[in-house]
Amino acid sequence: MPEEIIPNTNIGVVGHVDHGKTTLVNTLTGVWTDRHSEEMKRGISIRLGYADAIFYRCRKCRGPEGLTTSPVCTRCEGETEPFRAVSFVDAPGHETLMATMLSGSALMDGAMLVISAADRCPQPQTKEHLMALELVGIKKIVIIQNKIDVVSHKDAIRNYDEIKAFVKGTIAENAPIIPVSAQKNINIWALIQALDEVIPEPSRQPEADPVMLIARSFDVNRPGCSWKDVKGGVVGGSLIKGLIEDGAEVEIRPGIQNQVENKIKWEPIITKVTEIHKGKKKVHVATPGGLLAIGTKLDPAITKSDMLAGQVLGHVGKLPPVWEKMWFSVKLMERVVGANSEVTIEPLKQREPLMLSVGTAVTVGVVSNTRKDAAEVILKRPVCASLGSPIAISRQVGGRWRLIGMGTLIE
Repeated sequence: MPEEIIPNTNIGVVGHVDHGKTTLVNTLTGVWTDRHSEEMKRGISIRLGYADAIFYRCRKCRGPEGLTTSPVCTRCEGETEPFRAVSFVDAPGHETLMATMLSGSALMDGAMLVISAADRCPQPQTKEHLMALELVGIKKIVIIQNKIDVVSHKDAIRNYDEIKAFVKGTIAENAPIIPVSAQKNINIWALIQALDEVIPEPSRQPEADPVMLIARSFDVNRPGCSWKDVKGGVVGGSLIKGLIEDGAEVEIRPGIQNQVENKIKWEPIITKVTEIHKGKKKVHVATPGGLLAIGTKLDPAITKSDMLAGQVLGHVGKLPPVWEKMWFSVKLMERVVGANSEVTIEPLKQREPLMLSVGTAVTVGVVSNTRKDAAEVILKRPVCASLGSPIAISRQVGGRWRLIGMGTLIE
């Protein structure tokens, strides 16, 4: 992949379960993001999926119909030229996996809201995911009316009208609605045009101290490989700001849990970068934006099965503080969305358990104190975050964690 088109923008893929999000990502990238064995068995996304796409423009075809994700034009089979690369973050749509969707939203510069033309709109998690985008401040949205190949023209128009009514008065009121068939590769050129226009490359801070939000972590070694061939653990995510060079010494916070004199203590991890992959290219310097994987000298046992997901990587001694308890401002919604019945949201109460999403971290805590429009929570698992960081707040409603509002870390 040429240096100038390494992915620099993260686009979230959100929406109700079974509306075709993963199929759409596969059509755009050629990658099936459901790789986990349980995902394959159940046919739904469980963890965050991610994949990169290059957008090409045909040298002969005029107009947006010449846009494609293939090196060969799908209309005239002529030569194309690449003009942009993006990373897709495929979030689960099932109601029990809302926390995973919220952790993925921290990486998103914009989002595709996928809605099936074959179902009535809105479905529960369509409402919940749109509310999440609105609360976390993701304003650059493209709506995908998927599965148009399985409905009549009349039903597609009815569904379109339902989508327009649903998004009226929301952050997505003026978002373009692109009818596509991910399965049949219909109207993908129109989707590429909308993504390029609506979600431009955001401005970054390459000169700042680096902050990488870790969304996944892996042991890439095959079972039974020789000890001579063992590679260190790999972390994946997105560099929010700053630069990280191959060979740099880095720190990961909060780190690992140790017991010292009957007390649990979290200690940062110090390691060295051994390789960096961005897009399909091995690079010497990681730049902000897009998704990347960083090889390290860590014991793979520490990184396997997403054990470091939610942590933060950066230069030694330069990362934000770690919080075991924190005060944050609170702005609650009026009603819970995404459940079968929309329940009125009551104020936070002392000793109430909450689930908090901060960056890519998801943690549980107990409210220890409240004051007007603010709360203090003691966390079961600490988080690394800067003052002013947004916090998604969820509480137990009907046996499920439901998004009820947003906060901002204040002390």
